[in-house]
Amino acid sequence: MSETTLFLLLEATGETLYMVILGSFIATLIGLPLGVMLYVTRKGNILEHPTVYRVLSAVINITRSIPFVILMIAVIPFTRLIVGTSIGTNASIVPLSLSAIPFIARIVENALLEVNKGLVEAAIAMGATSRQIITKVLLPESLPGMINGLTLTVIALVGYSAMAGAVGGGGLGDLAIRYGYHRFDINMMLMTIIIMIILVQGIQFIGDKLSEKFSHFRV
Repeated sequence: MSETTLFLLLEATGETLYMVILGSFIATLIGLPLGVMLYVTRKGNILEHPTVYRVLSAVINITRSIPFVILMIAVIPFTRLIVGTSIGTNASIVPLSLSAIPFIARIVENALLEVNKGLVEAAIAMGATSRQIITKVLLPESLPGMINGLTLTVIALVGYSAMAGAVGGGGLGDLAIRYGYHRFDINMMLMTIIIMIILVQGIQFIGDKLSEKFSHFRV
């Protein structure tokens, strides 16, 4: 492998990691509270509000139903407004984040639904506030499930980042298109695939270890 090829692969891998990590972070910052809101406003829960739940649920379902490629094109004006351009790694983070937010919200909601309702009832009986129930009971108990779900989301974003690269987003997808496809460089294509596999395996390994670790902190 030449030094030029190695440099290109390292640069593209760094861009992919940058897009995926930052996109996942932003999506979690927004998706986590949305998921909590979905759960607590469901019928029979601590902040029951059917109207709020229906509106949030509908918006999330609509967003989830939009394919990433279409979403990426549809939000170009918004992307330009946020980062000043629609091309490059920074621009790709916007649609990556937007695509992950509804999935994370549903992951959080489903993880919270798995929490034993008896724990919530016990907290209410002891006079815990809604905030205390969320932060001291619901989130700690659902954390392993959330981590497993977030791991799957991050892995999905690795694939989405490759699609973003196909339209000028940078990263391994862009490298595979420019060299593996347009220049018929099979070796470059194979190397990008191998790196993507390694990234996915690494993310899954880290996610499994974190889920196992935090499962020990459950009540």
